Amino acid sequence: MRFQDKTVIVTGGAGGIGAAIASRFASEGAQVIVTDVNGDGAETVADGIRATGGRARAFAADISTAEGCQSIIADVMATEARIDVLCNNAGLMRRGNILSITAEDWRLSFAVNIDAMFHTCAAALPHMIAGGGGAIVNTASQWGLHPAPNHIAYNVTKAAVASFTQNLGRDYAPQKIRVNAVCPGEIHTPMLESGVKRSGRTMADLDKLVPYGRVGRPEEVAALVAFLASEEAAFMCGSLVEITGAQAVA
Repeated sequence: MRFQDKTVIVTGGAGGIGAAIASRFASEGAQVIVTDVNGDGAETVADGIRATGGRARAFAADISTAEGCQSIIADVMATEARIDVLCNNAGLMRRGNILSITAEDWRLSFAVNIDAMFHTCAAALPHMIAGGGGAIVNTASQWGLHPAPNHIAYNVTKAAVASFTQNLGRDYAPQKIRVNAVCPGEIHTPMLESGVKRSGRTMADLDKLVPYGRVGRPEEVAALVAFLASEEAAFMCGSLVEITGAQAVA
C-alpha cells in the first residue's frame, strides 16, 4: 500500500497501458483519477477499479488543447485538494515517413505526445510544490531513444518526452519533485495488435523477435511506473528507464 491516501492522475487511462497503471495505483491504496478523451472508456476503467474495492473516478478531457489539460488539474484540486503523482501516459501514433504523413499528423502528434505534458505539468507543479513534493512519471518510448523506421512523428515526439523529462527533473529536484520516464518497447496493447495486423504478421511472429521470448504486458509497465512514483525510487530523478525484454529496435 505504497500510495495509501495519495492522489494519482493517469492520462490516457482508458488505453491498455493507462488502464493497467490506474489499476496498479488503486491496488496500492491511491485515489486514482482516470482521464481520457474517451470518457466512456475512462468510466469503464474507473468502474472496474471500484468493483474490486479500489478508489477511482473518471474525468473526460481532450489533452490536445491547453484548456483540456488545465481542466484536469483544476478538477482534481477542486475535489481532492492535492496531487501526489502525475502520470503523463496519453499518446498517439501516426505511422509513416516524412513524405507519407500529413501536416495534421505531425501537429496532432506534438499536441498529444508532448505539448500536453507541458500544459499538465505547468498546471500541476505549483500545487505539488506547495504540497511538499511529488512524483511525475512520463510515458516515453524505446523508439524515442532508438528510432524505428517509418515512424518519424512518433519517434521525434517521444524523443522530446525524454528530453522534457530530463529537463524537468533537473529543474525541480530541489523542490522534491521527482520526474522520470518509462521507455517501453513492444507491449501487448490494442495499438500494437492493430499495427501487427496491418503488417500481415501475428503476435507469435512478434514474440520471436524479443530475446526474452515474448512482448511485454501492460501490467509490467504499470509495475515500473508505480516503482518510479514510490519512495523506493527516492533518488531517481531525470531517469529514462527502458523496459524492452532486451529487444533492439527492428
